[in-house]
Amino acid sequence: MATPVEPPNGVGTEGKHYFSMWQALFEIDTKYVPIKPIGRGAYGIVCSSVNRETNEKVAIKKIHNAFDNRIDALRTLRELKLLRHLRHENVIALKDVMVPVHRRSFRDVYLVYELMDTDLHQIIKSSQALTNDHCQYFLFQLLRGLKYLHSANILHRDLKPGNLLINANCDLKICDFGLARTRSGKDQFMTEYVVTRWYRAPELLLCCDDYGTSIDVWSVGCIFAELLGRKPLFPGTECLNQLRLIINILGSQREEEIEFIDNPKARKFIKSLPFTQGTPFSRLYPHAHPLAADLLQKMLVFDPSKRISVTEALNHPYMSSLYDPRCDPPVHAPLDMDIDEDLGEDVIREMMWKEMLHYHPEVAATSE
Repeated sequence: MATPVEPPNGVGTEGKHYFSMWQALFEIDTKYVPIKPIGRGAYGIVCSSVNRETNEKVAIKKIHNAFDNRIDALRTLRELKLLRHLRHENVIALKDVMVPVHRRSFRDVYLVYELMDTDLHQIIKSSQALTNDHCQYFLFQLLRGLKYLHSANILHRDLKPGNLLINANCDLKICDFGLARTRSGKDQFMTEYVVTRWYRAPELLLCCDDYGTSIDVWSVGCIFAELLGRKPLFPGTECLNQLRLIINILGSQREEEIEFIDNPKARKFIKSLPFTQGTPFSRLYPHAHPLAADLLQKMLVFDPSKRISVTEALNHPYMSSLYDPRCDPPVHAPLDMDIDEDLGEDVIREMMWKEMLHYHPEVAATSE
């Protein structure tokens, strides 16, 4: 549970109160009353809380020493900038970013999200039965959220079951936008790429420079397969092993299906793999709805140009009972959120401060 504690050095700050959770100090706005810690990751700790002013339950994520690692600081800044512009029922809402006491020297960042009960990874791991209706509804919501992101020019690039939050009535929301990018110009993407390998599209594993929204469709296919089979489809141990697993299931690729591979060594590796017929998804998942297996087959296509798009997937017969295109307006204007990868710590801190002020117009921009 959250334990109230004395402020550090015995000196508190007006408008803040102090709690200890899992040996971490939380310095949070007094309108939030923490309930208990609910998660921990590389970034820090998440706790559930109540907003006293609205009575709403929220999740507070504390990013400890946010500037120790520049790549991680850029991830946080990117998430702040993106989520401020996104409004969709299948995308997590960032409700508040707490303003720190010292503008030029703050170390920790506190993000306030809507509270969800669990994530899809926990559900797949659990013993809870997953019916066809469950699979259909989770996939439908994931595709809807993704259609919205793609219409805003955003590739998520790190879709996996742990980044899909779920609540008790099976609502699904996409989260974790630290690796998301907007498509703009030729060299738009960072070279460091740390996406979870099991959900990574072949064109990324093969180091292709030019890739697009179909990388997210591949990840959705891997997630859908995991829902149907209750275990990861391609649990590779490293990059080449990952490609071998993919070819073993999809079957050996014809010459025209590997034309997109612009790296000669990568193309040679794929051609060197022993011949395999592959296994149809209807045989891999004999209990799945036949239309589910058909849609999965269209998502997990090796050549990205032949892969089904998000909109086509929503219009597939497996989704037709749920999808109404009239209820899905796109984002008004595509976003261009690319951030200079070489920014220094002070500049990133100042940009984060300006993002925080969007949630706190009452705080003067000149305050220290």
